[in-house]
Amino acid sequence: MKHQHKYDANGKQICCSLEEKINKTTEHHSDDDGHDHDHSSEEKSTFQQFLPAIISFVLLLVAIGFDNYFTQSWFTGWVRIVWYVVAYLPVGFPVLKEAFESIRKGEIFSEFLLMSIATIGAFAIGEYPEAVAVMLFYAVGEVFQTLAVTRAKANIKTLLDQRPDEVTIIENNVAKTIKASDAKIGDTIQLKSGEKLGLDGELLSDSASFNTAALTGESKPDTKEKGEVVLAGMINLNTIALVKITTAYADSKLSKILELVQNATAQKAPTELFIRKFAKIYTPIVVVLAVLITVLPYFFVANYIFNDWLYRALVFLVISCPCALVISIPLGYFGGIGAASKNGILFKGSNFLDVMASIQNVVMDKTGTMTEGVFKVQEVVFNSDFNKEEILQMVNALESQSTHPVATAIHQFVGKIDNTIELKNVEEIAGHGLKANIKEKELLVGNFKLMDKFSISYDIDPTTIVYTLIAVAYDKKIVGYLTIADSIKEDAQETIDKLKALGVKTTMLSGDKNTVVQFVAQKLGITNAFGDLLPEDKVNKVKEIKSNNETVCFVGDGVNDAPVVALSDVGIAMGGLGSDATIETADVVIQDDKPSKIAMAINIGKQTKKIVWQNIILAFTVKAIVLVLGAGGLATMWEAVFADVGVALLAILNAVRIQRMKF
Repeated sequence: MKHQHKYDANGKQICCSLEEKINKTTEHHSDDDGHDHDHSSEEKSTFQQFLPAIISFVLLLVAIGFDNYFTQSWFTGWVRIVWYVVAYLPVGFPVLKEAFESIRKGEIFSEFLLMSIATIGAFAIGEYPEAVAVMLFYAVGEVFQTLAVTRAKANIKTLLDQRPDEVTIIENNVAKTIKASDAKIGDTIQLKSGEKLGLDGELLSDSASFNTAALTGESKPDTKEKGEVVLAGMINLNTIALVKITTAYADSKLSKILELVQNATAQKAPTELFIRKFAKIYTPIVVVLAVLITVLPYFFVANYIFNDWLYRALVFLVISCPCALVISIPLGYFGGIGAASKNGILFKGSNFLDVMASIQNVVMDKTGTMTEGVFKVQEVVFNSDFNKEEILQMVNALESQSTHPVATAIHQFVGKIDNTIELKNVEEIAGHGLKANIKEKELLVGNFKLMDKFSISYDIDPTTIVYTLIAVAYDKKIVGYLTIADSIKEDAQETIDKLKALGVKTTMLSGDKNTVVQFVAQKLGITNAFGDLLPEDKVNKVKEIKSNNETVCFVGDGVNDAPVVALSDVGIAMGGLGSDATIETADVVIQDDKPSKIAMAINIGKQTKKIVWQNIILAFTVKAIVLVLGAGGLATMWEAVFADVGVALLAILNAVRIQRMKF
């Protein structure tokens, strides 16, 4: 059991490394406490990982020295063979074991089998140094692969252990340390300065500052006031804070994010799927060709020497090993997911990296995406025939049934809800507003389309007022309206400028009043903007864009716009921390509400795709050249090693480059 740790201002803590291959690193299991664990055994140091290769390398160097430079009379016959076998085993035995395991599982034509056949064959024809060298370089490549995977996963991996295993709760005014998974909803957590919150909750202290880097990628302090939601993974930065638990350990926002990240590689990009299928067909073909290279010349070559042609076939086998492709391509995509995660962008699969790279249209919602989504009532214009305060109290009571930002604005303006007001037949009309009966009379609160729907006459022209209008009708008569304003996000302009620089078209679709939508769009320079839209209108607009065979990314809250998200090629949810449904619905989640991350996500997708294709071209070009040379007897095992392990290493180093890039 770990104890609660201190964390630095960036939320960093040393975590154990993952040592499994790229196709296994995302598999986890949970114990009864809900903790995540890796399948890998205890952490090995870099030296321990390289130790078998070091032993093999030293023995190989000594043997080559005895063979060529410091000739020893005793270093002949079986002694020489045994020496090379001992040099071979530290690096060769794990590969032979993997080959055997693969065959037992029915995966006959694996990279392990190719390496095993090639090196054992080299031993059979007396090419002992080359046999050891091939397996040695392969083993070194495997270690570098492990280190590369660990590095690529570093940013994501910090999410895998963000919650402490223990929390301090206050019980009968006494501080008590318990397992985080045993804490119950309603318990009060005492959080000291520098400690990380273990469960989601509500702040009981007057105020507290938190580092939210683990959740949003932003390390600047976020001050929360009493009653506000605080989430597992946040670090308390100053005085002792008290938090009331509101969510079970297993249901916290961080748990949802962890699940999303752990499953991120389950959805493969088309390129990745193709390479996997290609390798399954390619490998057996290569084995058959190697056999033919050995046997066929017997019938056509006058001075046929079996050992010479077997050597060529073995070289051919080593060159043809698809390591560089099988390793570097998934690693490239995983690097992209890691780079995105580091910047507070969560991709649900590598396939979405590919789609984001080719996005031609970004369609966005207005409220909460390009604007703050924090509305404030500007003015109240009511008919003098009605009691203004009484109507406002009724409106406040009805709006308490909604979670829409407009409802919050009205509540903040009016104040405490009058619980004596009895609401009957409350109904939310999508895209219009709310309806209820109070004192046997009908109250309508919403846009002017709601007034039209219920045939309420009015002499107001909504198009002449820029602000969002909330119309109110009571007892079949228009009462008046409230004007509500929202502010544009500080990085909204930067977002549109970056998208234009990328050649991406921008469209704003909103259910808000058209004058407001046009005002925001004009100010930001958005190409197309449409307001007064119902959910089905948004769907039709997106269908219209897609009818031109253009890829569409929709950015919204991921809940109300679920049909549009489903229709678009990629759905991006803003403010993933605010809604569980958002995480479920969207393909990509931007955790800190910043629209500028949209362009960043596209850039990360483009860079990932670029690196993946660089690796594919590099691997195919080098292998094709050396394969031809090998089949013609012009390439030795050393060239074969470079074509296999060397290219794999270059591809891996290229793949992890994305982790260092700034977007």
